[in-house]
Amino acid sequence: MRALVARGVGEPPRVEEVELPDPAPGEVRVAVRAAGVCHSDLSMLNGTVAAPYPLALGHEAAGVVTETGADVTRVAPGEHVVLNWAPPCRRCWYCGRDEPWLCERGGVPAMARGRTAAGEPLHVTLGLGALAEEVVVPETAVIPVPAELPFEAAALLGCAVLTGVGAVRRTAGVARGESVVVIGLGGVGLSVVGAARAAGADPVLAVDVSPTKAKLALAAGATEFLLSDDSLSRAVRGRTDRRGADHAFECVGRGSTIRAAWRAARRGGTVTVVGMGAKDDVVPLSALEIFHSARTLRSSVYGSSDPDRDVPALARSVLDGSLDLAPLISDRTDLDGAAAAFDRMARGEGARTVVVP
Repeated sequence: MRALVARGVGEPPRVEEVELPDPAPGEVRVAVRAAGVCHSDLSMLNGTVAAPYPLALGHEAAGVVTETGADVTRVAPGEHVVLNWAPPCRRCWYCGRDEPWLCERGGVPAMARGRTAAGEPLHVTLGLGALAEEVVVPETAVIPVPAELPFEAAALLGCAVLTGVGAVRRTAGVARGESVVVIGLGGVGLSVVGAARAAGADPVLAVDVSPTKAKLALAAGATEFLLSDDSLSRAVRGRTDRRGADHAFECVGRGSTIRAAWRAARRGGTVTVVGMGAKDDVVPLSALEIFHSARTLRSSVYGSSDPDRDVPALARSVLDGSLDLAPLISDRTDLDGAAAAFDRMARGEGARTVVVP
């Protein structure tokens, strides 16, 4: 089978022939029907997140179960599923506190699975390696969804939508009438915009360095687009009765944009960091401003969500028309075009690219 494989930091990924093992007991094989190109994979390409190579990229995907190993009870061949890159163990301390997004055994950056055509051990991103024709994963890493759900929509539920919607609904708890600013308008940021608007937030200010994101932001539900520059906090205050936003969401993963979100929030407001950044990228905050601002700064890991509970609920919302994912998808391509999609993402172009292997 074919997969998009990275060979090292800074090297362009390429499509290669690889071999996956047969499903072991408790595992399933899934034919991938659609996969999203996510910034977390770019972080492994550019070295923000350390990863072993060769590495099959991709973790946001949906497909059809084609084979099951012994003792599998969760799904059967023919079922449509969303892949879950952080299946909780349901046994650790965090899972016992109903915080499965912090599971001690979940979200491993990469693990060994299969081999390249040359016989090298192959690693797969976040246990999946889903920018490929097939994956072999534990049954806990698949979530059944209705067959009538389009595959490209189902794929986005596995990361961008679950993360963005969860950040608004579960981490921040945005309420009707509250003001929201969203910095960074990739797939996750646009999901945050749409979820904030659906929650009744007003205004919903969408911010990016690229003016080409304005149309995407307004289509997703933003009330206004703002270009990111040094005057951002002043612009936000000018639209929120001189206070700043009740909620500021940072969806980039950089110290500078976290700082910008902090400055855009009102006194007593909440700053939610959704983007994953580098370990040496420091956010400068003085002890005085932390005290005086009375702001809350926190992260949203996987949207503070339980995928087994929340993905089916989101799927129902897509099917009943209350959740529109069309504004999130700016490009579609096949597996051979996936490397170019990462180049567009690195340049800050478009929203989500969906790959159909």
